[in-house]
Amino acid sequence: MSSITQFFRNVGSEIRKVSWPKKKELTGYTITVITTVFFLAIFFTVVDLGISSLVRWVLSL
Repeated sequence: MSSITQFFRNVGSEIRKVSWPKKKELTGYTITVITTVFFLAIFFTVVDLGISSLVRWVLSL
């Protein structure tokens, strides 16, 4: 039981050492992630539509 207690004490100690981002940094990171996800979603949608069209064209021959 003492090893579990020691584990959680160590976790708390490590959490206090973490350098958390400031509000401005967090906002920048969030915008970067949302923008990246948006562009990747558009990219994969276009690729999927292109491959689907190509497969339909080949099958119609």
